[in-house]
Amino acid sequence: MLTGEIRNKVDKIWTDVWAGGISNPLTVIEQLTYLMFIRSLDEKELENESFEAISGEAMPKIFPQDEDGQAMRWSKFKTKDSRVIYDIVGTKVFPFIKTMNGDNTTAFSRYMQDAMFLVPTPQVLQKIITGLDELYEHDIKDLDMQGDLYEYMLGKLATSGQNGQFRTPKHIRDLMVQLLAPTPNDKICDPACGTAGFLVSSAEYIRQNYESEMTSEQWDHFAGDMFSGYDTDRTMLRLSAMNLMLHSINQPNIDYVDSVSKQNSIASEYDIILANPPFTGTVDAESINDNLKIICDTKKTELLFVALFLRILRKGGRCACIVPDGVLFGSTKAHKSLRKELVENHQLQAVISMPSGIFKPYAGVSTAILLFTKTGAGGTDKVWFYDMKADGFSLDDKRSSIDANDIPDLLARFHNIEGEADRKPTEPSFLVDKSAIEANDYDLSINRYKEVVYEKVEYDAPEVIMNRLDGLNLDISAKMEELRGILGE
Repeated sequence: MLTGEIRNKVDKIWTDVWAGGISNPLTVIEQLTYLMFIRSLDEKELENESFEAISGEAMPKIFPQDEDGQAMRWSKFKTKDSRVIYDIVGTKVFPFIKTMNGDNTTAFSRYMQDAMFLVPTPQVLQKIITGLDELYEHDIKDLDMQGDLYEYMLGKLATSGQNGQFRTPKHIRDLMVQLLAPTPNDKICDPACGTAGFLVSSAEYIRQNYESEMTSEQWDHFAGDMFSGYDTDRTMLRLSAMNLMLHSINQPNIDYVDSVSKQNSIASEYDIILANPPFTGTVDAESINDNLKIICDTKKTELLFVALFLRILRKGGRCACIVPDGVLFGSTKAHKSLRKELVENHQLQAVISMPSGIFKPYAGVSTAILLFTKTGAGGTDKVWFYDMKADGFSLDDKRSSIDANDIPDLLARFHNIEGEADRKPTEPSFLVDKSAIEANDYDLSINRYKEVVYEKVEYDAPEVIMNRLDGLNLDISAKMEELRGILGE
């Protein structure tokens, strides 16, 4: 999360760009992200050079080794005259990053082709470079800067909530990845990928847990077809491509696809789905893929995406997705049909209820995480419910860091589900039999099964209370008489 001080610095950079003549907020975001990417490339090259010097092992180079190539590095040009910087970035660095990942078949090259350098003047560019450098070096060295900064800047877009284009907080993404625990052999997809946050979190998890034991074939898989993401916004796809490339994923399958439309025919393809699909709006009924209508005949995107997840998972594939609470208890035929499909025809494993402030300041909607495995033959026996009350941050618009955090407990309990067998519905987590869910018309709201224990309060008999009041009145009268006596003296 960005502190108030960092937000002020970001606002200052934003104001400089706006004053320079760029008034479209999305264009500002794009231009700042390109420059963050250019800086990050140099950071990565410096890391490689440091590792090479220590280990003696040759590392691949990002920038050409000649004089012109080295002049394109952020650390080399940032202190030069503003007009020189503007010329280097506009005529050398920008064309370089648009073509740096080879032929046009790669996601990076495909979506960077129509990227444009639009910073209006050398003075504005120098202010941005100075501002970003100060942010990186003094404030946010160890944060997921590209994502956090993007998330903050997106709050300046009037349409962010309507389009569903706000980033899932990193700690929630990491939680969902840890729940599914992907392996180096899995194929992972986010069909509403935005800036590819879930794919990046998955890559970080695999590196952290398997890096030392991965084979060359697994590394090739990691750099290539392990990760897939789809979106209908080319700006998001460019940001995804840059984000993934910075995490050593050079050939991801990032594509322009309307995931729930007839244009998307993918089926039984992926081992892992991680997603936070759009909650709002409907889609054109004519464009919806017919095999999604079979599961739930609706135009609501939050239902169609869950049906899509079932279709594109292979048998045995697993999904962790965020849904608005309405999916859990909605009474329409489509809502009930989808929930019945999950419970009866696949293995629904968990419903994790999250507090309504998780996505503030962009949305206050109550949400839940659904975890399920595609089987095509049932398998739901008991469903685990968890009532998350705190995620380590305040639930107001500021989302300040706090001590209360249920996530460690949640993960420990989920990965020891046998230990939950004796938990009562009065506790934060418990198991519910499939028969109980079926009897409740497949309602998956935790409040349907949770029991609240009310503490019994014992009150004195009315006569005792009245006597006590009489005593108090007599005492007050005596004090009043005493006060009158003092005043009359």
